[in-house]
Amino acid sequence: MPEFIKPPQTKRILGHPQGLFLLFTTEMWERFSYYGMRAVLTLYFTQALMQDKAFASNFYGGYTSLVYLTPLIGGYIADKYWGNRRSILVGGLVMALGQFFLFCSGSMYDQPGGDMLLYIGLGLMIVGNGFFKPNISSMVGTLYDPADRRKDAAYTIFYMGINLGSFIGQTICALVGNTGRPEDFRWAFLACSIALLLGTVVFQWGKIKYLVTWKGEPVGETPVNSPAVKSVYWVLPVLLVVGLGMLWFDVNVYPILLWFPLIGGVGSLVFILMDKSLNAKEKQQVIVIYIVSFFVIFFWAAFEQAGASLTFFADEQVDRQLFGWTIPPALFQNFNPFFVVTCAPVMAAIWTYLGNKGIEPASPYKMAIGLTLLAIGYLIMLPAVKDPVPGVKVSAGYLAALYFFHSVGELCLSPIGLSLVNQLAPAKYSSLLMAVWFLANVAANKFAGTLSSYYPEAGKITNFLGYQMASLYDFFLLFVVMSGVAAVLLFLLSRRLTRMM
Repeated sequence: MPEFIKPPQTKRILGHPQGLFLLFTTEMWERFSYYGMRAVLTLYFTQALMQDKAFASNFYGGYTSLVYLTPLIGGYIADKYWGNRRSILVGGLVMALGQFFLFCSGSMYDQPGGDMLLYIGLGLMIVGNGFFKPNISSMVGTLYDPADRRKDAAYTIFYMGINLGSFIGQTICALVGNTGRPEDFRWAFLACSIALLLGTVVFQWGKIKYLVTWKGEPVGETPVNSPAVKSVYWVLPVLLVVGLGMLWFDVNVYPILLWFPLIGGVGSLVFILMDKSLNAKEKQQVIVIYIVSFFVIFFWAAFEQAGASLTFFADEQVDRQLFGWTIPPALFQNFNPFFVVTCAPVMAAIWTYLGNKGIEPASPYKMAIGLTLLAIGYLIMLPAVKDPVPGVKVSAGYLAALYFFHSVGELCLSPIGLSLVNQLAPAKYSSLLMAVWFLANVAANKFAGTLSSYYPEAGKITNFLGYQMASLYDFFLLFVVMSGVAAVLLFLLSRRLTRMM
């Protein structure tokens, strides 16, 4: 265990560096944009563009997969050419432009060219996120001494920013966009564009003053001896064209996105393990990152039903009346960020308390707990949908309970995973391995869209690998089994993984 270095006497907030809260705020506005748009995306397809649920689900899965694929490239360019700061700035501006294209699409949804503007906007979002996402997440850990035990708590606080932005974004976008009038979806997209511009301005304003290491040295600057930083700007249009082509091909011809996590993951693993400058312990730690990332796929595949099948469920099967007001179905996704924001301080305190007592579970065990809670969330839904009565809708309390367990499970897995990657990744591959962590989300989100496309409707039987689903009970049971088995396997592996860390 390296010796802890006492940080210099600088102003702190809640015992943490000010830079953490700059990153918190920047990520908050970006997540406003992403989750706000995601909350209404499948509804925009089905209610404005008049596509069916299967197409909307597959498109949703393809888009959210590519959003997590491009960080593999963005992380590499940041490590070698641009540094974290420049990458975050470029990514934020490109995504703001993408959301503006979505606003233009919403303004022309019933006219020729409206769908093409949608595709271009989503393409820009895919490219921009590739440069933004891995770099802002990896910067959190650089603010702390490697031996500082506050990292898990820091990532949990950072995760509050993600979910606070998600809560605000989904609330505003649901209220102004999901009104029942298809022409109003554009206002949700415009709000998301403005949010991204705000986040980029905040980051640009505070990056020099607040983004420093525990020793006071600047972090995230252009790497020393980097090739000309302008020489890779050509990557932006190339990624846009390739991303749009992959998305169209995947949705309309043949699902290909599940192959890219495998190719990218195996290729990057071989690339890193062949680096002779890494010692045996560092290579073991890299392998741990890859193993836990594999299990993350099953968590997010079930969790990400929120933007697809669970939104369809809320729209059609849940009693949405509240004191005479009909709750927009997109607004139900707000249970998740609400529970995360309110429970995150509790979870951070629990980890800190257990750490001080010397009984804090290792990260793989925490992540296995997260998978278990995910399975419990779907298990709760089974009694509500087992014997449906015609004309009687499900109480919103069941959906609230599902989101509560999913949210606490998310806190046990996602911020802990971010901290684990930061802790175990060799410094020279910090952004690349953070991108590998997000690469698991590529497979997970594509898998989530595929599973959502099996959402059963009246008189329709769907089939997944021989498992027939004729009802919502069958559909939710699939997620109970999938996440439960993954939880058991990760529990069994956790002791060995802990020794390798």
